[in-house]
Amino acid sequence: MKHIIIYAVIAALFFGCSGNSDKGWTPLFDGKTTNGWRGACKETFPDHGWLINDDGTLEVLPKDEGGGGGDIITPDQFDNFEIVFDFKLSEGANSGLKYYVTENEYGKGAVGLEYQILDDEVHPDAKLGKDGNRTLASLYDLMPPAKDKPFNGIGQWNTGRVVADKNRIEHWLNDVKVLEYERGSAEYKNMVAESKYKNMQNFGEAPKGHVLLQDHGDRVWFRNIKIRKL
Repeated sequence: MKHIIIYAVIAALFFGCSGNSDKGWTPLFDGKTTNGWRGACKETFPDHGWLINDDGTLEVLPKDEGGGGGDIITPDQFDNFEIVFDFKLSEGANSGLKYYVTENEYGKGAVGLEYQILDDEVHPDAKLGKDGNRTLASLYDLMPPAKDKPFNGIGQWNTGRVVADKNRIEHWLNDVKVLEYERGSAEYKNMVAESKYKNMQNFGEAPKGHVLLQDHGDRVWFRNIKIRKL
């Protein structure tokens, strides 16, 4: 009996430490329903354009296949957080995950900072902007990611991550940090001043905001979307 008790204690300590990877995480998508999401600037989830598949993935439909439902957003708002999500791109696709999103501000609907999701090789947006600041994993139209970012390829699953610790923000792609910046800093304000957001006062500096998944009219899949407070 003594040996059993000792083993149980050791096992509890070992597995308790190694099993904490999901501690504090809250799923934003349960893989089965639209619970926890609604249309951006709307009260309900779009009645078309988004598909929940049997394999637990959330699919954005292209325009010619019933798409055009619009962006979706979390009703909840977050301040300091870490969010992780898997995504898969079809060829030529464009989408994004936005954070610190506000609604009906600047007369632009739902607006926020964007983790760009893009087929850099095919989609023309990758060649626009400045120095690659519209490519995959960039801070859209503001800051480019590392040039050696690890991308698994079109049709393959990739993992994005955003860490927002107060005003210090990081973008990660497949476990590699690809950019970091500080909201409200002089560098940040200079980036905004040179971007499409230059006429939006204090753009991206809301103390808290929604998380948004973008419908850009292209087929994209999401899964394993989760968030935790910091």
